[in-house]
Amino acid sequence: MNIVVLSGSPRKGANTDTMVDTFAEAAREGGHTVEVVRVASKKIAGCLGCQYCFEHEGACVQKDDMAGVVESLKNADMVVFASPIYWFDITAQEKAVIDRLYAFGATGFPFTKTALLLDSHSEGVYDAAIAMYKATCAYCKWEDQGIVTISGMTERDSMASSPKLEEVRKLARRLA
Repeated sequence: MNIVVLSGSPRKGANTDTMVDTFAEAAREGGHTVEVVRVASKKIAGCLGCQYCFEHEGACVQKDDMAGVVESLKNADMVVFASPIYWFDITAQEKAVIDRLYAFGATGFPFTKTALLLDSHSEGVYDAAIAMYKATCAYCKWEDQGIVTISGMTERDSMASSPKLEEVRKLARRLA
């Protein structure tokens, strides 16, 4: 299976990257190809809602780094959305990419399977992100493969010692 991980953390080498790297390593061990796209390091504007993509076979009127993300997604069987929680939701960078997936409404989504990886400092802050993810899965007819939330990320390297990383590994290992 070809998996693309869209990582929304603007903090390179921090907790979300550790979580994503753990997932990617376990998925690769299972024979899957994994591409990690650090969307927070790209220049991606929010969706304009202009409908240009519906008149131009999914092409966006905006010429930014989202074009490369779309190319990666065209070959994906599965997409993993990974983000730290900032103010009770995914990062703005991750949300911009998700909003721009609207262009696939013109051509259909190439992937059918998804998963969600979230981390945060505090517990009990995941409701908005999970609700948006589940609603999107239902609307787009994506098959949710799993959701993992890991709190307690008080330091930049807290994830490395989190016992919940095993849940991330298990999710990657059970992919068919």
